[in-house]
Formats: sequence, C-alpha cells, structure tokens
Amino acid sequence: MRLRDKVIIVTGSTTGIGKAIAKRCVEEGAKVLIHGLEKEWAAETVKELGQDKAFAYTGDLSDDTTIEGLIKACVDKYGQINSLVNNAAWVPPSNLENSDRAFMEKVLTINTIAPLLLIRAALPYLQKTRGSVLNIGSVNAWSGEPNLLGYSMSKGALMTMTRNLGDVLFREHHIRVNQINPGWVLTETEIQRKREHGLSDTWFKGLPAMFAPAGRIIYPQEIAAGAIFWLSDESGPVSGQVMELEQHPMIGRNPPKDTSTIK
Repeated sequence: MRLRDKVIIVTGSTTGIGKAIAKRCVEEGAKVLIHGLEKEWAAETVKELGQDKAFAYTGDLSDDTTIEGLIKACVDKYGQINSLVNNAAWVPPSNLENSDRAFMEKVLTINTIAPLLLIRAALPYLQKTRGSVLNIGSVNAWSGEPNLLGYSMSKGALMTMTRNLGDVLFREHHIRVNQINPGWVLTETEIQRKREHGLSDTWFKGLPAMFAPAGRIIYPQEIAAGAIFWLSDESGPVSGQVMELEQHPMIGRNPPKDTSTIK
C-alpha cells in the first residue's frame, strides 16, 4: 500500500475528482478527512469508504472558521496530517461583461485564497511529517474557455502559488507542493453543467476527435491515479511542479480537421 498510515485531507471530496481521490487514498492505506458543503453527501461518502478510514467535516471554505476548524478536526481525530489536497472549487460561468468586483472576490476566495489559507493553517502539522500538498487546478489555467473567465483566472493564480510555495516550503520545511491540471473530466458536476447548456443526456458518448481523441473524456478515477503518485513517497523530492492530465497538449497542439460540434 503506497499511503499506509498517512492522514490526508481532501477538500471538495463528496463528489467527482475529490471523491475519487479520497477513495483511492483509502484503498492505498490512508485515513482521510472528507470535506464538502452538504452534510448528507459527506455522510454517504464516509459510509462508502468506511467509518474506520474516513470522517467528515462540512463547511464553506470562504469562511475562515471553516478553514481553521477543518485542520483542527483532522488533528483532533488522527493526531497528524501527512497531506493536504486542495480540490474544492467553484466553477461559475463568467465573462468580461458579468465579472464584477463581488463576483471576482468570491471566485478567487474559494479557488485560490482558501487553498493558501489551508496550507498556512496546516503548515505546523505538515512540518512534523515532512508532508505534501497537492493542488487540483485545471488546464483552463493557461487561458480558459470564453465563458469561464473568473474560474480560469483563479486557476492560473493557483498554479503560480504552487510553483512559488513548492520552492519555498520544500527548501525551508521539506514540504512538497505540486499540482495536477485536469483536462475535461466526466464528473457529476460536468454532466449537470452540460445539461444546463442544453446538451443531451448522452453528450459525452462518441465525442468528436477535436475535443476527445479517445472518443471519451477523462474519468475521475484516472485523475485520482495520478494524485497517488504525488501523495506517496514515490515522487521523492519533486516539488513545485504542475502536471497536465489531458488527452492533448494545451500549447502547440495540431488539431485534427474534424471540427464538428458536440450534439
């Protein structure tokens, strides 16, 4: 087991990528703190993973009391923190016209500032275990979709934070900080988002090569498999790195001639 006896916090872990990471962590021998907004979903996730392997803490990460409470709850329960996975995020549609100050402050607070404050709160405990931080970003950090301006900006800032702290915290405290930038992933949230855009319930089947060379998009479990490398000792002293997990390069791509749209 690659994570035996490790204690790992995974924010936003009641659905999607976060839940897949938490589940894989348990399978690899870790104990996990499940976090989300919905108490019912959190309780269901703990039941699924096993109450001897997981417990839940719910709360809004835009509230500083949630951040402090989450870290304290983990230490009170397990006595240590080996890794922090900053996965929770808000993915609202936005563009230049509708991105006012209040909106931008909210998206940056949840997607960028909360991960920073969680790292700061967890720092004393990560120092003791020479632990690690894994930030879950997005390939949108490189520029983003036209209707994801605020989200894309927040993930770009997260990527810069990863590289900065990945250098500083490893040199000063032997704490590794790395990031995964997932591409298009088939999460419950993405399925619902595309429904709201007017797409059919089977939009993710038989996608054109322009969008998905494999004919499908990535599964959450495949992102979780990559996460285990960064959370385990196998990644050694590697820190301050960003790994893209997508089917095609985000820079310098040679797109195929099939430009048909998703139905």
